[in-house]
Amino acid sequence: MKLITSTAELANILQQGGVIAYPTEAVWGLGCDPFNQTAVRRILALKSRPEAKGLILIAGDPSQLKPWINTLSEDAAQRLISKTDRPISWVVPDTQITPNWVRGEHQSVAIRLTQHKAVQALCQAFGGVIVSTSANPAGLDPAMTAEDVSHYFGDQIDGIYQAPLGQADQPSQVKDIVTGKLFRA
Repeated sequence: MKLITSTAELANILQQGGVIAYPTEAVWGLGCDPFNQTAVRRILALKSRPEAKGLILIAGDPSQLKPWINTLSEDAAQRLISKTDRPISWVVPDTQITPNWVRGEHQSVAIRLTQHKAVQALCQAFGGVIVSTSANPAGLDPAMTAEDVSHYFGDQIDGIYQAPLGQADQPSQVKDIVTGKLFRA
């Protein structure tokens, strides 16, 4: 288990096409550069997750969401960057920005602006959004500790961010940014 505290080192791993595990608001996640098809497919293989399902992206700062904000109405853009009591991943219409290997079979992508300080620092060091999917093989419980991540994936990932898990008691809600439809409570 390669525990890493340096966001610069983690960002370098991501920039080189690597896969990392990191603590999110409620569970541990797997992350990579969403624009690196090989890295995304590696995460999908680790999780035994079909590409068609799509993946969530996470940002640390509203400026990292500018490409998507520019496609939204003012109200929808405000929802995307608003601080909320519970983490919300917003499903945003998208066929031009996010690669299909992240969107899956959808004409949209789920995006979350995190309030988790460690993930904000990670996204800042990387310089943009990263993939955020729970760190577990399909059908198993999400990892709640770095040890869980190591148990699930061993040396198949390139680093584990040694930072605290957030305080949320459940993973993010997933809602449609335009209609408000709830996909995951």
